[in-house]
Amino acid sequence: MPIQILMPALSPTMTDGSLGKWVKKEGDRVRSGDVIAEIETDKATVEFEAVNEGTIEKILVPEGTQFVAVNTPIAIMLAPGEARSGVVAIGEPAADSEGTPLTKEAKSIAPSASVSVTLAPAPSATHTATTATGLPASGKSIRRVFSSPLARRVAKQAGIDFERLTGSGPNGRVILIDVENAKAGGNRGLRTTAAFEEIPLSNFRRVTARRLTEATQMIPHFYLSIDVAMDRLLALRAEINTSLERKGKISINDFVIRGAALALRKVPAANVSFAEKAIRLHTDVDISVAVATPHGLVTPIIRGADCKGLAQISSEMRALVARARANKLKPVEFQGGTFSISNLGMYGIRQFQAIINPPQGCVLAVGVGEERPVVRNGALAISTQMCCTLSVDHRIIDGAIAAEFLQALRTLIEEPDSILA
Repeated sequence: MPIQILMPALSPTMTDGSLGKWVKKEGDRVRSGDVIAEIETDKATVEFEAVNEGTIEKILVPEGTQFVAVNTPIAIMLAPGEARSGVVAIGEPAADSEGTPLTKEAKSIAPSASVSVTLAPAPSATHTATTATGLPASGKSIRRVFSSPLARRVAKQAGIDFERLTGSGPNGRVILIDVENAKAGGNRGLRTTAAFEEIPLSNFRRVTARRLTEATQMIPHFYLSIDVAMDRLLALRAEINTSLERKGKISINDFVIRGAALALRKVPAANVSFAEKAIRLHTDVDISVAVATPHGLVTPIIRGADCKGLAQISSEMRALVARARANKLKPVEFQGGTFSISNLGMYGIRQFQAIINPPQGCVLAVGVGEERPVVRNGALAISTQMCCTLSVDHRIIDGAIAAEFLQALRTLIEEPDSILA
């Protein structure tokens, strides 16, 4: 009998996803392990592999459809040798009360004897984008202007752009006096608000927004900052990179990742995460590193960072960044992590406070290394200083533990030979 292919749960936090692309088409034969579609999760685009063998009978959810709930049927597959039956057809786009087709996200699958699928509800009318001719305008939204028939007729006769008028009537309704003011006073009565482009929230942005909101509302953050001298590390880095010649260079961030991992080994009480009834003390040191991508912020993971040298960390980080920016990270590459690092030093940011990535207990915000005047042995000197700010979940980590971690990190950065050991 026909086999339903369901929208998979590709991460622990995934409740719905977007069907980015169908790799297999209707009528294509499929073997176990074949990639049949690309699914956009809250973190990345993931290749969805078939479990069963057979032939794609009907695609239920068109590619590009957003907000498809986990376990929703997205296609029908026939078992090997099973005859095609045409069991399910894709319905036409739904329409609102005025007969206007709804957006792609609001399409529903026509009911059948074997499966019933309904996708996310239609957006409200205020988000339905149209041009002045009534045609869809990709990603744009135009504010509907309410008016009296008389005001509209007089505006048309006077050659006034009605869409730019600001109404003074009830609920912003444009009335005759608004048109007369516009005629008599030039710009008086014309709307002064700027035009805008409305970009729909991607599944990635939606989930990120929800998780960050929950983190700021539910986690009692506190923050500790420390200045770290970078002079010896910069000299060591220059020496190492000179010896590497054309091979991949070691970055400041590679030193910070390795240093943070070793500091967590020295202060294991900071390598924890929150569970509802327990504190999880992690035996592995898996460092999540924030990476800016065109589709949002992602945090690929250097696993076992305390057991890897600088060259290996640097090589892995470059590969993870490339896949993250291409939206090709695998779930294992971004799920989990015991500690996070966010570095904005390359943008010239001196100091900032990052939001904790739950259930982790800490995130380290790294600023720019810059020359500053310092006092050493009673004398004024110039030193390259870097500010590191630790955001801490006070439910599971106390101030003294967080301070011990920062002290350990500063010692490792200021005595960088220990990072190479």
